[in-house]
Amino acid sequence: MSIKVKKGDLVIVIAGKDKGKKGKILRVIPSDNRLVVQGINMLTKHTKPSKTSQGGLVKLEGTIHISNVALLEPNINKATRVGFKILEDGRKVRVSCRSGEQIDH
Repeated sequence: MSIKVKKGDLVIVIAGKDKGKKGKILRVIPSDNRLVVQGINMLTKHTKPSKTSQGGLVKLEGTIHISNVALLEPNINKATRVGFKILEDGRKVRVSCRSGEQIDH
């Protein structure tokens, strides 16, 4: 299974407790087919005080499975599937299956 999204892409959650929320991909974990998306799947972590931090409750993003997100098409603001196309100059680029427009520039 190829990963069709990358760090920095805007995605929309299509399944789970955060369904309908939008966010930016912060990290991709290809070995587990998981992502960390900004503001999605927020977890509360209890931290001890240290010299640098005060400690207490810290909110941070948990991982979400790749199958639960879809790439957000920027011009129509809807979810889209991603395909690949090889250009005349030999570059392989991502294209939106909804509109056929090129995602990578």
